Amino acid sequence: MKIKYFHFLLVGGMLACAPSAKMDTNTTIDDSPQPLLTLGEEKIFADEFIHIYTKSQHFESAEDKNTKDNLDKSLEAFINYKLKVIEAVNLGMEDSDEFDKEFTIFKEDLKKPYILKYSLQEGEIKKAYARTKEVLMASHILLQFPPNANMQDSIAVLKMAEKLKTEAEEGSDFNSLALEYSDDPTVEENKGDLGYFTALTMVQPFEDAAYNLKVGDISDPILTNYGYHIIKLQDRKPNPGEVRVSHILVRTNTGDPVSEERARQKIADIYTELQKPNADWNSVVENYSDDQSNKNTGGKLPWFGVGAIIPDFEKGAFALNEIGEISSPVKTPYGYHIIRLEDIREVPPFEVMEPALRSKILRDSRSSLIQTQVVAMQKSKFGYDENSVILETIKPKVDKALTKSLQSVKDELGEQNLLDTTLITIAEKSQTVRDFIKFIESDQAVVKTKPQQFFQPWFDKFVQTELDKAEEHALLENNEEYKMLVKEYRDGILLFSLMNDLVWQKALLDTAGLEEYFTKNREKYQWKERVPALIVKMNKEEQLSKIRRFLSNKAYTSRLKPTIEDQFLNDYPDLFELEDGIFEHANHSLLQKVNISEKYHELKHEGRSHFLVLGSTIEPSPKKLSETRGKAIQDYQETLEKELIAELRARYPVQVNEEEKERVFEIIKK
Repeated sequence: MKIKYFHFLLVGGMLACAPSAKMDTNTTIDDSPQPLLTLGEEKIFADEFIHIYTKSQHFESAEDKNTKDNLDKSLEAFINYKLKVIEAVNLGMEDSDEFDKEFTIFKEDLKKPYILKYSLQEGEIKKAYARTKEVLMASHILLQFPPNANMQDSIAVLKMAEKLKTEAEEGSDFNSLALEYSDDPTVEENKGDLGYFTALTMVQPFEDAAYNLKVGDISDPILTNYGYHIIKLQDRKPNPGEVRVSHILVRTNTGDPVSEERARQKIADIYTELQKPNADWNSVVENYSDDQSNKNTGGKLPWFGVGAIIPDFEKGAFALNEIGEISSPVKTPYGYHIIRLEDIREVPPFEVMEPALRSKILRDSRSSLIQTQVVAMQKSKFGYDENSVILETIKPKVDKALTKSLQSVKDELGEQNLLDTTLITIAEKSQTVRDFIKFIESDQAVVKTKPQQFFQPWFDKFVQTELDKAEEHALLENNEEYKMLVKEYRDGILLFSLMNDLVWQKALLDTAGLEEYFTKNREKYQWKERVPALIVKMNKEEQLSKIRRFLSNKAYTSRLKPTIEDQFLNDYPDLFELEDGIFEHANHSLLQKVNISEKYHELKHEGRSHFLVLGSTIEPSPKKLSETRGKAIQDYQETLEKELIAELRARYPVQVNEEEKERVFEIIKK
């Protein structure tokens, strides 16, 4: 969300200047047909004012609350806000491509908390976080399907998986069964043992099954994209969190016994070297480690948790308990390691982990599953129906778009009078074949089609898009909170556009107008009595006498600052801080404390010693525009805004329904 809209979106850019009442945001009002305001031809109802008013809760004292004066001020500010929005609409700002782009982005963000997809995602994120509090140890047997498997092949694999589960439950050694039957490519090394893992490190069906087991239990066959798994849960325990370690690596050449022996001897010698009292870890890493990526930084590795790194290394790292403790040599497929513990941290709180969990969930298979669930729920909620006869008729024709032009497919459907037939119905609204073809024409770069499949991916996306539209429409119709938020953000963007064009940028770019305004209001821009001054703020008190001797007999000149810098800062770069300029002494925190007729001063301020060398006073005088341009532009903007409001109030006559206003005041008081 862009910061430039922030104060408008809270209170329409207007109500922040008026005090407002704390009130129950759940308060409901009568469904009265009477408008609170009429601005020109536009009718504004009480619920919108109360929504904006409720957001402006800045009372500091109880006596300010719920006063009639407060209501009147806030209502006047609200009127000005709505007049600007009406003017922006009448100027066509709502029809611009820029507005459409901005508003679409805002709406996408606004609707997230209200839609089914977000709700399901939040549930998955919270479930994943709850699971991260534990780590599981499991073994598995994987049975893959043969290439080009048919239904009979799938059934045969499932029956084999069920047979192995029975054997394991009847006492056969699970790891031996894994070694004999598992298709996992690492089974020769680990005998089916997967080590410890936590949430989001395994594919979802596997993870769900494992977390639902008790220690010692064996799962039913679990189908994933890899095949059927039989899982045995070996252990579950609290998550130890994350560790940061550094390491020394001695690489080995796989299958080379000589390389293996040399590496084993080298790592043993390094380990012996590290036992010496004067051993320096960083030096040993730099001299001996084969890990080129970190040997010059002490061998440090990024933070990691359970299941994020190869099991043997992980086991060695999590076995360390004290910061600085080193492991005995650890063998992994990369070679031999000595690991040193650098730091430990617990599982972070949900607020810290939530972005990473969300990112992982949206990238893995859970995202597709969530979308499938969303579509199913939307179809049920909005009475989805499809014309199966027409679907079967047009499918082969639309698939021809892979080899023919879409226009020729459209022409063929038109010749057969199929374009205006109903294809699907959502929330009692029909979408025709023509609507579907238009959707493809307008969105052609988005959907990836497969060989011989043009129709189905496009149809699925068309259905999903129309269901999303139906859900958003239902939100706008039935959810008052969402409806008010959308209106508030829409008005905020329009308000910003109007103010930017007619006030802020105009004041910045209208040089002639600014100079004319400045000339007419020159009396507002006056210098008070000023004094040139060099202010020295000391950082090292022990050098006070040197600075005192140097400054005590000096007169203020523009060359004094570079002179004192040359004299001292070459030898003592942080000895002091300097402030040099012409100041209104009555408004300066230091100068207001001294007698400006005396040209040299020493004083303490906020615990620091200061030296002041002053020049001759300068009498009050008018400011030049260049000396106060920022303040003049700000004042000119305020003037332009007041003129704009006056013009809008003349163009759109304001009528306040006093009876409705009294009713609103009673609601606020309650």
